Amino acid sequence: REKINYPNIELKVETGQPIVYEKGEKVANRNAFGNAIADLAKLNMANFPVAAIDCDLKPSVKLEKFEKVNPEGYIQIGIEEHNAATIGGALSVNGVLTFFADFGVFGLDETFNQQRLNDINHTNLKTVVTHCGIDVGEDGKTHHEVNYIGVVRSLYHTKLIVPCDANQTDKAIRYAAKVPGNFVIAMGRSSLPILLDEEGNVYYDNGYNFEYGKLDIFRKGKDLTVFTYGSFAHLAVEAADKLKEEDIHITVIGVPTPLDFDLTNVKEFVDNTIVLTLEDHNIENGLSNELSKAMIKNSLKPSYFEPMGLREYAPSGTIKDLLKVHGFDVESLVKKMKGLIENK
Repeated sequence: REKINYPNIELKVETGQPIVYEKGEKVANRNAFGNAIADLAKLNMANFPVAAIDCDLKPSVKLEKFEKVNPEGYIQIGIEEHNAATIGGALSVNGVLTFFADFGVFGLDETFNQQRLNDINHTNLKTVVTHCGIDVGEDGKTHHEVNYIGVVRSLYHTKLIVPCDANQTDKAIRYAAKVPGNFVIAMGRSSLPILLDEEGNVYYDNGYNFEYGKLDIFRKGKDLTVFTYGSFAHLAVEAADKLKEEDIHITVIGVPTPLDFDLTNVKEFVDNTIVLTLEDHNIENGLSNELSKAMIKNSLKPSYFEPMGLREYAPSGTIKDLLKVHGFDVESLVKKMKGLIENK
């Protein structure tokens, strides 16, 4: 059989300077995406077309600024997600820097076969899915995308990024724009605090460069290690900071690329240590599975391992209420971590 020659999809993308959100701000990752994609359009539209495909969700997925900067590149498909994913894949292999922005349940679950075909055809589509996990407002369980890791795990060539705050989102979007291949960047709905290091400085500052597969160590401690990502990262950090006041020291590790990460630099925080995974995701096909495989591969043996994630469809409610219902709020996390340390 004749070998398939995939199209040359490399574009010389100018990524510009990152936008750095400051200490004390609360910014939704989807807002950071909207600002970054508008900036990318301004920087590159004179050299090649830059497109953003929308399915009648412009205000929610934050494409207003992009449309103002690049009205010809803003493509309104309407409620036709399957067509949007197909058109996006086709544009992306024809010299167009293409983003497809949608809610998680529509951009991944609803369009899985189209995304599978994009994966087969080695397209260059950048799919940005918002309202992932249980962070969708009061829309309810039909709109909870709780399988975004599992869906992308089923695709051989597509990379997944789940940024931990607005600053990492900005840098991840610029990274995905310049790197050839299909990417899914997943995020929730709500505004999040900007993550800080242990000295109180912005963690993802101007000196930070996004590297696919690299873990982020937000806090270091000897009593327990938490692996987390996305909109739950700040909850783990806040819980760790509260426990530090009680002389309990927690390591918090961010995993922005939950399908591909290197444990080499964090082995000391895993081996013979209580390890907890915390995720806004179906517990059966998320980070806990990926971390388990990675620990086995690296011959790492925690003293105890416990996954925390969704074990059932969540009800409708505010994100504050849903976090408490599932034991993901800071107060519940503090209690959970103390219990593990005392009993394990």
